[in-house]
Amino acid sequence: MKQTVLKIHPADSVLVALADLEPGDRVYWNDSTLIVTEAVPAKHKLAIRAFAPGDAITMYGVLVGKAKQAIPAGGRLTTFNVLHATDSYDLAGASYQWTPPAVDCWQDRTFMGYHRSDGRVGTANYWLVVPLVFCENRNIQVLEEALVHDLGYGRRNSYQHQTQGLMALVQAGRTVEDVLQADLEQPNQAFGQPTRLFPNVDGVKFLAHEGGCGGTRQDARALCGLLAGYITHPNVAGATVLSLGCQNAQVGMLQEEIQKRNPQFDKPLFVLEQQTIGTEEALISRALRQTFAGLMQANDCVRQPAPLNKLTIGLECGGSDGFSGISANPALGHTSDLLVALGGTVILAEFPELCGVEQELCDRSMDAETAGRFRSLMSTYAQRAKEAGSGFDMNPSPGNIRDGLITDAMKSAGAARKGGTSPIVAVLDYPELVTKPGLNLLCTPGNDVESTTAEVASGATVVLFTTGLGTPTGNPIAPVVKIASNTALANRMPDIIDVNTGTIIDGDETIEQAGERLLEQIIQVASGTLEVAAMRHGQDDFIPWKRGVSL
Repeated sequence: MKQTVLKIHPADSVLVALADLEPGDRVYWNDSTLIVTEAVPAKHKLAIRAFAPGDAITMYGVLVGKAKQAIPAGGRLTTFNVLHATDSYDLAGASYQWTPPAVDCWQDRTFMGYHRSDGRVGTANYWLVVPLVFCENRNIQVLEEALVHDLGYGRRNSYQHQTQGLMALVQAGRTVEDVLQADLEQPNQAFGQPTRLFPNVDGVKFLAHEGGCGGTRQDARALCGLLAGYITHPNVAGATVLSLGCQNAQVGMLQEEIQKRNPQFDKPLFVLEQQTIGTEEALISRALRQTFAGLMQANDCVRQPAPLNKLTIGLECGGSDGFSGISANPALGHTSDLLVALGGTVILAEFPELCGVEQELCDRSMDAETAGRFRSLMSTYAQRAKEAGSGFDMNPSPGNIRDGLITDAMKSAGAARKGGTSPIVAVLDYPELVTKPGLNLLCTPGNDVESTTAEVASGATVVLFTTGLGTPTGNPIAPVVKIASNTALANRMPDIIDVNTGTIIDGDETIEQAGERLLEQIIQVASGTLEVAAMRHGQDDFIPWKRGVSL
């Protein structure tokens, strides 16, 4: 008989429903039996024992909430009867001992990457066009219109035929009802990829944003650090930078941040200041000439073999559900442990989604200084959120709650499993560069795109993104591998999902098997032999994190 509930940790006081449960259903786990007292949808939690108001509720072995009212054994946990709660934490903890997973079969494996002069290896080869301030966004758009299609990087509009069909109906005098009922099926036609002038360049990417001026000087510095992270990134061959001239984010500030990340920076970099050059035509013409010169140099770089310890992986989740923490995230955690054991680098971000597991992460830190920095960044972030009238307890989205993640601590305890079990070697503040192999923590918000944007700026060359509800999130320069927590999602949204770990819920695969399968897919993605869905759709999401006020 297929298992209908799961107890994640021996100390847990709740079960996860793996299928819809009805009142009167008997559920079994280990040698125990429980009668369900009310309907419990799949992914939601039911109480193992009766809870009185104020009783602690434990999941993943940690406190994830307290009962607001009485909950019977077999009852469903909801936002009406459970309140977010977490345990306090300190820096004291036993010396952490880690047993790495066996990686013998991957020790001699390689991926085909782009080797840079600073020793890092990229999984792609892009040219960037970057505005230092939002005033240059229109010029960025003009350059995009001038470059992308003719260079062979444009994507055919597959819905244009639908617009043309609807136009024909309107022109023929058909009714509104006719338009609403029109058959707009995709034509059975395959389109080939356009020929690229620079075959070794994966694309020209444009990082339009809304920052650079009007905020605090700290915001300008953070933005320059973020942009410097992209310009110096191993997936980037060089960049064209547009500056207005008078903004807070000055060219000198960007150059300082570039030098901070790579003192021997030697990529082609062209900086154009509109207020110095004059007319738009003069600016665009010069930008086009310089960009073409840079692309000619970028095209000389070709993929070559690199060991797996040259991979830097960002860990992300978005649109999480009640299965994320028991399928996709732990599978990703095993992949993380495999990469760390191979000498690779892993970045775990989204600090609001580490709320409730702080003690575990402090205990896993390499030293007291690392644990202390994590505690300082977490407490400062939490305090700022409260001062803004919010808090980490307000992190779960309506979609999270609908699918069983009813407190931030419950969501966080599952989200943290993406980081596996290896020691934490460093804690970074946004938008610092990762420099140490192993598991790194990066302070970012829980917002999917802001966090993914930051992980790539810190050096992630591939991002692994788990989702239970489905999200199209991508990144301009790093492939974002979308991993479904459940098979229903993988079947419903196959156009945006790359990997299905619902096989764990279905009982067809173990967490370890799914994590190993994912590592094999990463090697293909990093080598450029497998295009992920976000890249195929041109999903180039880029949102800098603005931490200060606007002035």
